[in-house]
Amino acid sequence: MVEIIHPARALQGEIRLPGDKSISHRYAMLASVAEGKTRILNYSTGADCASTLGAMRALGVEIERNGAEVVIHGVGLEGLKPAAGPLDAGNSGSTIRMLSGILAGQSFSTTISGDESLSRRPMGRIITPLEQMGARIEAREGKFPPLTIHGAKLRPIDYTLPVASAQVKSCILFAGLFCEGVTTVREPVPTRDHSEIALRAFGAEVESIGGVITLEGRPALKGCELYVPGDLSSAAFFLVAAGLLPGSRIGIQAVGLNPTRSALLDFLIAGGSSIKVVNLSQHAGEVIGDLVVEYRPWRGGVLEKSLTAALIDEIPVLSVLGAASRDGLIVRDAAELRVKETDRIATLAENLKRMGIQIEVREDGFEVPGKQKFHAAKLDSFGDHRIAMAFSVAALAADGPCEIENAEAASVSFPEFYQMLRSLSA
Repeated sequence: MVEIIHPARALQGEIRLPGDKSISHRYAMLASVAEGKTRILNYSTGADCASTLGAMRALGVEIERNGAEVVIHGVGLEGLKPAAGPLDAGNSGSTIRMLSGILAGQSFSTTISGDESLSRRPMGRIITPLEQMGARIEAREGKFPPLTIHGAKLRPIDYTLPVASAQVKSCILFAGLFCEGVTTVREPVPTRDHSEIALRAFGAEVESIGGVITLEGRPALKGCELYVPGDLSSAAFFLVAAGLLPGSRIGIQAVGLNPTRSALLDFLIAGGSSIKVVNLSQHAGEVIGDLVVEYRPWRGGVLEKSLTAALIDEIPVLSVLGAASRDGLIVRDAAELRVKETDRIATLAENLKRMGIQIEVREDGFEVPGKQKFHAAKLDSFGDHRIAMAFSVAALAADGPCEIENAEAASVSFPEFYQMLRSLSA
């Protein structure tokens, strides 16, 4: 699918985003192994989170869905059934990595695979700790999907993550649900803590002190009623768009403002963005609020070390803002971008160059000078949802219409994206 994006003078209006992708995955998985019914409101409409629901159904969980409302009839820790065939994680790294922790604790074997892009993403970081816990895992070339996970009676471990990853942390904690005793995960730098919050909401005992997370095994998880806040990573595209176009003012309602995700707002505001947070509340441990963003020229900034890890998903769209900023954007310590849905350093650099933007690429990052102008071009998502949306935002500031090839990739996380973008620029 080709999407044509026309330049916009300014963006104006109010939007409400679909549910947070990270939280939706976790709620669905934990609700499935809890006891009793869980009702989830504002569940993510993206294809990735639908893949998680499909996998849980294949494992014998009864799930009802009506748009963004999902009802899951949990089967308890011992209630999952062998799937009739391989589970399909689609394009979702979250599904395959986190669900593998649950599959490792089963009394049966399961094969889980995904699309061509997912099949190129290395899984060694979850294979190592799960095998230490007692599972046996077969993988293509020892590290790539499809994975065949031979479940076992697991033992708890004390594991230090070699690289900060919320998905790997969650995988180990989910496996720890099936252990007798305490599972410990140590983080080199803090990552998003949606799993810890969700586990507590379902009744598990989880402590997090100074980067050390402990989980008491074999909890009696109980179904509950949950609301998924709007996805802050999806909000990033509109925060940047408002920062590109003079005269813009956008209100974004009911966004998740978890403190482990607030680095995005802190980074933008530190560079000069005008973003206000209003109407704060909390649901099941997750902080929710409204954002009001107005155009203000952005000075630029540097992403490195723990800040890079915290903003790894937002880097493609931040590269766009960096090109239009006063001082540009420098990104370091971002080798993780090379093994996302695409090599995101390569794909964002390719699209920036097509638009006439200078960029200096390094193995683990890049530098985009500021004060540059976007030119109309034929762009490509390369099958990556965040690249599709980042360069749709860039196209708003171009000197003519831009074509986005493979634009349908956005539906992986945000099917409503183009419609919302058009509504704000009308």
